[in-house]
Amino acid sequence: FPTETVYGLGGNALDPKASMKIYAAKGRPSDNPLIIHIADIRDLDKIVTEVPEKARILAEKYWPGPLTMILPKADIVPKETTGGLDSVAVRFPSDRIAQELILAAGGYVAAPSANTSGRPSPTTAGHVAEDLGDAIDMIIDGGQVNIGLESTIVDFTEEVPVVLRPGYISLEMLQETLGEVRMDKGLIKPDSKVHPKAPGMKYRHYAPKADLTLVEGETEAVVETINRLAGEKLAEGRKVGIICTDETKDRYPAGMLESIGARARQETVAHNLYAVLRDFDDRGAEYIFSEGFSEDNLGRAIMNRLNKAAGYHILKV
Repeated sequence: FPTETVYGLGGNALDPKASMKIYAAKGRPSDNPLIIHIADIRDLDKIVTEVPEKARILAEKYWPGPLTMILPKADIVPKETTGGLDSVAVRFPSDRIAQELILAAGGYVAAPSANTSGRPSPTTAGHVAEDLGDAIDMIIDGGQVNIGLESTIVDFTEEVPVVLRPGYISLEMLQETLGEVRMDKGLIKPDSKVHPKAPGMKYRHYAPKADLTLVEGETEAVVETINRLAGEKLAEGRKVGIICTDETKDRYPAGMLESIGARARQETVAHNLYAVLRDFDDRGAEYIFSEGFSEDNLGRAIMNRLNKAAGYHILKV
């Protein structure tokens, strides 16, 4: 079903069997928590034992919207839904179709992104059909989603709120509202026994089939390096994709080009990111070289997804 961020794969959040079916359909590790979606703020108190004052302030400001909060779970929430944790991730989406579905389904819908685990998240119903096909019963087609990146996740189980996954609601916006908020240090190694508190912390995510390299630095050096690397691969007869921006698209003479959006409007880059990665899959790219982005505001969320899609294969130039 559509949300304002990406498409979600929904099941009854309070039914352990439904959560297990979600994990199976996605091929998702069962220690990777699911987010419970609600569509009535009053329903929050039934699934958590405590809502700190700062969490209430954020809910008032950003719900419904692209914000997920991690809170201590109530007994009614099965551990199959929370990846074995005593905390639960909760979100109140702003998409009207999502809200109607959640209410019709009893108020609590567990939903990760509706893609095969590790693939770029789906921003259209077509992406969902491509990945999950016969593994699911129905797709509700709400057209292309609005934001295109998953929700910001804030953990309230520690004294200082911690951002576990950056998103449309940036660290700067959160700090402006709450004061002290810190960024989590990042990824947990895939072979670690540590349970991730939020989706996307432990495994390679959002990845295209091609080998993706991120190139970061001053624009001149980035363009020059990507052209050189692309040229080497093209000389070997490989299919090469280049992720550029509206500002630089005229500076790449060879390879399959995709402008991801305008640097001056970060929301266009976020909106197009997963569709561009999937498009290169459709075009048979074997290697992709992408420009990097500044890590401020929405850029932090964009780079978070690109870093994970590239398996942290980054060239600083």
